[in-house]
Amino acid sequence: MAELIVALDFKDAGSALTMARSLKGAVSWMKVGLELYTAEGPVIISSLKDMGFKVFLDLKFFDIPHTVQGAVRSAARLGADMVNIHALGGERMARAAMVGCAEGVAAGQKTPIVLAVTMLTSMAAGDLPIAGAPGPSEMALDLAGKAKQYGLNGVVCSGLEVAAVKTACGSGFICLTPGIRLASSGTDDQRRVVTPAQAVRNGSDFLVVGRPVTGAVSPKAAASAIIDDMRSVK
Repeated sequence: MAELIVALDFKDAGSALTMARSLKGAVSWMKVGLELYTAEGPVIISSLKDMGFKVFLDLKFFDIPHTVQGAVRSAARLGADMVNIHALGGERMARAAMVGCAEGVAAGQKTPIVLAVTMLTSMAAGDLPIAGAPGPSEMALDLAGKAKQYGLNGVVCSGLEVAAVKTACGSGFICLTPGIRLASSGTDDQRRVVTPAQAVRNGSDFLVVGRPVTGAVSPKAAASAIIDDMRSVK
């Protein structure tokens, strides 16, 4: 069964942790991204872990192999359960990330999942600043195949690409899907969106949702509605 991850896209730890507390019992995963991590640093990871949550550290590492190896090592030592890098970093960077992940795991600690970001779900056709570039779905599929070859655990991709990625890379290759919106909600700055049920039907393993949950009058009710939509898939 696919799992829901709530994106804690807040400016400070107080707001983020208050939201996390309100969702205890409804979801088990929280995502910490660039804004919150830059504001609060590693302590936000330990705070969420102390509350019993699994943590997806969404920093999209993209640098020389040595630096990414060290960054993923540090993320593993912090206790992150999932991290990501950019697929465009290439094979040496991806393999260095996996080495760093293994180096950072303590005895008895479960090895974090390492995913490669293919194409951001905020990007649509024509957004990639490369002349003659393929469409986002075509490029995402190509990058997913490379991520599989490089030894990564899976990819971050739109729900529009999941079925093709699973066919090309195997059902065990993890697909994490942002850009999730209920049919009744707006898209914000997301462009390539799907509903929770569509994502699960296509084979997504993890769904990341931020504002439709955290901006709701009742975040817990909103999360439950998304989970119900996910479970509606037979």
